[in-house]
Amino acid sequence: MSRYTHARVTMAALAAATALVVTAVPTMAQASPQAPSQAANPIAAGKASLLASADAQGAGLVQSLGLGGQEKLVAKDVVVDADGSKHLRYERTYAGLPVLGGDLVVHQTAGGLTKGVDKATQEALTGFSTSPKLAAPAAQSAALGAEQGTSLDTAPRLVVWAASGAPRLAYETVVSGVEADGTPQRTHVVTDAQTGAVIHKFEGIKKGTGNGVFVGNVTLGTSQSGSNYQLKDPTRGNMYTTTLNQGTSGNGTLYSKAGSDSWGNGLASNKESAAVDAHYGAGATWDYYKNTFGRNGIRNDGVGAFSRVHYGNNYVNAFWDDSCFCMTYGDGASNNAPLTALDVAGHEMTHGVTSNTANLNYSGESGGLNEATSDIFGTMVEFAANLPSDPPDYLIGEEININGDGTPLRYMDKPSKDGASKDSWYSGIGNVDVHYSSGPANHFFYLLSEGSGAKVIGGVSYNSPTVNNITVTGIGRDKAAAIWYKALTAYMTSTTNYAQARTATENAAKDLYGAGSAEVIAVGTAWAGVAVGTVPTQPGTVTVTNPGNQTTKVNTAVNLQIAASGGTAPLTFSATGLPAGLSISTSGKITGTPTAEGTSNVTVTATDSANKSGTASFTWTVNNSTSTCTPAQLLGNAGFESGNTTWTTTSGVIDNSTTKPARTGSYKAWLNGYGSAHTDSASQTVTIPAGCKATLGFYLRIDTAETGTTQYDKLTVTVNGTALKTYSNVDKTATYTLRTFDLSAYAGQSVTVKFNGVEDASLATSFLIDDTSIATS
Repeated sequence: MSRYTHARVTMAALAAATALVVTAVPTMAQASPQAPSQAANPIAAGKASLLASADAQGAGLVQSLGLGGQEKLVAKDVVVDADGSKHLRYERTYAGLPVLGGDLVVHQTAGGLTKGVDKATQEALTGFSTSPKLAAPAAQSAALGAEQGTSLDTAPRLVVWAASGAPRLAYETVVSGVEADGTPQRTHVVTDAQTGAVIHKFEGIKKGTGNGVFVGNVTLGTSQSGSNYQLKDPTRGNMYTTTLNQGTSGNGTLYSKAGSDSWGNGLASNKESAAVDAHYGAGATWDYYKNTFGRNGIRNDGVGAFSRVHYGNNYVNAFWDDSCFCMTYGDGASNNAPLTALDVAGHEMTHGVTSNTANLNYSGESGGLNEATSDIFGTMVEFAANLPSDPPDYLIGEEININGDGTPLRYMDKPSKDGASKDSWYSGIGNVDVHYSSGPANHFFYLLSEGSGAKVIGGVSYNSPTVNNITVTGIGRDKAAAIWYKALTAYMTSTTNYAQARTATENAAKDLYGAGSAEVIAVGTAWAGVAVGTVPTQPGTVTVTNPGNQTTKVNTAVNLQIAASGGTAPLTFSATGLPAGLSISTSGKITGTPTAEGTSNVTVTATDSANKSGTASFTWTVNNSTSTCTPAQLLGNAGFESGNTTWTTTSGVIDNSTTKPARTGSYKAWLNGYGSAHTDSASQTVTIPAGCKATLGFYLRIDTAETGTTQYDKLTVTVNGTALKTYSNVDKTATYTLRTFDLSAYAGQSVTVKFNGVEDASLATSFLIDDTSIATS
């Protein structure tokens, strides 16, 4: 199944070779460096060995995962856990063509057994031809037409597009240009190889903002060549820093000078000072990833990226570019405000880490998660460095004054304070600029780290509200960062959306801290605080299934079993308010013969062995009706906990994934949610005894990416073909809501209850159903 949102429209420093304090006057000799390459080194060799082993498993995994005969898996990355478990990340090809959106991660035990897989798409690669009707020049023209003012950067290549909708043959063309602010543009345009229609566009340049000279007196990693000192760090993969001298192309000129290993004076007017900021920022980012996660550089191959400063004229931005494996900074207004703040460096270079792990698409919800990942680790680099000149905080770009009023670019505790970012998830967030759709993930990270409510941290006041005033207790930023990094490297794929990010981080927390741990619960609660799913059930919580209001005849025997779940077995039942003559056993069965007419308020309590309990309350009416009905619950597998039994469904409807959690237990019915034309159904036939009142009940939650008041996707509830109610994307609900219908008119008949969901060709709507019942009385 492919259920994710689619667009309707489309330093603890290492020992340095030489150490210094930044104080002196600039001198610079000319040198022309080469772009970093994966030169032979032990780290690269170790990674190569892991990749080779993963590649060797590719053919076998194609078969075991049920992929097609024309498909191949190409290893991209391998993450090895402390217990020896492995997460093998693969790109996929079909008939030799790259599959965009075909990436997947295979999770294996230490013994090599596959225990799970996360796919960017669940769609099978079938039903399309690999022979294009459109020639490559036509695809090129379409791409250039879609991005006016650009020129061809990379000629069209045939690919299979699988990131949204049904897989199809396509061309990927890269066009280049310059954006209005001077940022280089490298846009990937995907066009249908049969029709020429533009399917998707995404930007290859990941940009941010920054300003100024911030790091103060710091120690740098440099090297010496003859009598010359260079901003080249042999302890961190030979990363180095160059100047572009206001140019916009090439690798730049390496900072090198004779006689002194002291650089800059802390003033923006001194061009070395910006180089100090950039060089330190690259080193601090390297150190954070190495010291925290054991990651050796952005590609985890021991090779350092390089930094270019003094890009363009009056360029008020900074960006990461995978194609040069480099970080680039402009000089800001009047070429006197270099954008070299520390969190800018950490942010932008993290785009490189993301590219080499989950490779989150830079558009839609995955684009927001991409940006949030950079904000999260840019912030963590700042906390790790803990510079007196730039105290760490949960503010993004707080030093740069890009707004001109002293305010930061973004706020993690309440993203909407910047006037554009979103505090919480909603169905249309994938259509928002990625720098602002990052808000819910930034907010989640702050909540997971520090918790909700007002507080002062490091002298900065924060106040983090949540959806429905959910209380979130923080677990600390180090644990929160470990969970996000684990999710990024082991569970997320190129198409991960917010709902899937919740699942990925919950899985990561389980790996790191154990299933049912406080950290796992905190992750789910923090996501619920930003409207991604609901608050998870606390470990040991007991839930009693409400049987609904009861009506029985006086002096007529009663037999009603109460159900409960959760907690630590065994469960013991008790009740208050039962009509005279009735009692409940410790196993939850209410029996006896009511002796007096009237209505009672009943509360049933289930208590586990750890003395945790849950309750359900309902009314019980005893009258002198002539009905001979025995109260009962007629539906089988009413809460879907027995899996794919009793109900007649289309494929995949009864589901226990945590992407969309059940109301109670593990299973629910999940209809639709594909973002493409699709019909799902679930039905069951029962007989309502003659003389009985009957009530159909079910809990319904509707999640949708649709906006507005048009009913695009619909769920119809029918009994024997007669519609009781039609719900649609317009009726979206963030939580499960009880719906009831009187079926008494069908007493004495066999009835088929059917839930039928119909979804159109764009934008996903999920209809989630749980805890159904047909209760008689």
